[in-house]
Amino acid sequence: MIQRPRGTRDFGPEEMEKRRSLESRMRQEAALFGFREVATPIFEHTELFTIKSGPNVVEEIYAFTDKGGRDISLRPELTAPVMRFYVNELTNYPRPLKMFYFGQCFRYERPQSGRFREFYQFGAELIGNPGPESDAEVIALAASIMRRVGLKDYHIRIGHIGVLRGLLASSGVEGASAAPILQKLDKKEYEEASARMAEADISAEEAERIIEITKTSGPRDVLDKIQGEARDHLLEVFKILSYYGFNNVQVDLGVVRGLDYYTGMVFEMDAPVLGAEKQICGGGSYSLTELFGGERTFSTGFGIGFDRTLLALEREGYQAPFHVIDAFVIPVTPSMKEEAFQIAAQLRREGVPTEIDLMGRSLSKNFKHAASLNARKVIIVGEKELAQGAVAIRDMSSGDQRLVRKEDLRSEFQ
Repeated sequence: MIQRPRGTRDFGPEEMEKRRSLESRMRQEAALFGFREVATPIFEHTELFTIKSGPNVVEEIYAFTDKGGRDISLRPELTAPVMRFYVNELTNYPRPLKMFYFGQCFRYERPQSGRFREFYQFGAELIGNPGPESDAEVIALAASIMRRVGLKDYHIRIGHIGVLRGLLASSGVEGASAAPILQKLDKKEYEEASARMAEADISAEEAERIIEITKTSGPRDVLDKIQGEARDHLLEVFKILSYYGFNNVQVDLGVVRGLDYYTGMVFEMDAPVLGAEKQICGGGSYSLTELFGGERTFSTGFGIGFDRTLLALEREGYQAPFHVIDAFVIPVTPSMKEEAFQIAAQLRREGVPTEIDLMGRSLSKNFKHAASLNARKVIIVGEKELAQGAVAIRDMSSGDQRLVRKEDLRSEFQ
């Protein structure tokens, strides 16, 4: 028996209904914010990801050479493909350009709880404005999505990469030289970060100060510890988020992105119910367009781990909507099939979810089957009833049964 590849999953009907329901609510919330959906290929040129994340990323993704000798990779994330699409075809759109997307991604990593080699990501990008208004709008969308899907407990942590970049620059470490230090600070690997700073001739005293800054977290008042444009920017972001009604937000200057294209605000969203692996969303402001051959353009975006968000919801006790069929049609005898199929077809044309007995079961077995499908009503098509221009309808919740004229059937499902 052939099994599915390691790190992948099959989804049955109940699971797919649950996932589609969650996906639909995410899409609806993005649309309410004026974001429009885009889609990109599942595979891209490998160069797209090595330019963005460095050559070592090839070890973590599904990369291969195709039959034409081209280096191709299954996409490990969606930001790079969407920004490549923007540079290729969308630069003439009015700004700010608001886009959202949903799709499969692939990474070659060890599967574990909530992490798979094939996974799903929902994300959004707002392109064309580096101001705090755009940052707040994007964070508000991510938070609104969590509220719409029903996640009860989530926290938003916001930082600004400019704080640490500024401190490192004042010590003579800028650009690509700062990236290894920032990456260690992002992972809270403070000893290794100190060693990298020592290699860059940053004094032990200044290195300790930088590390202490990354431990700064709490309400917006903690921003009094720092000065400059980054502080002013974050204060404005917090103010706008309060206008939106989001107060489950805190400062966390330990939210760091080590890659050069991050330019300002960065944020993460946690679901405490997930324990140590609690992050369900991450984002920030950045400029990727130059890397992909375009003009420098500022963007703010985020990616939501769809699978981890669903896992958090389930751990909070989320119950997916039950699959419900409005009508189940039973032809009592073979001679009633024509009429039964016509009734089913008419109800479906009128938008009524309808099933019909295809197995030739007995009446009692059909009632049991209809109950297993959560059918609201059963329509019994019998010779005696049809002679009166009617069918029998049984309400499956109450057990009541009565005759209804065929022309009045639609009104039974309004």
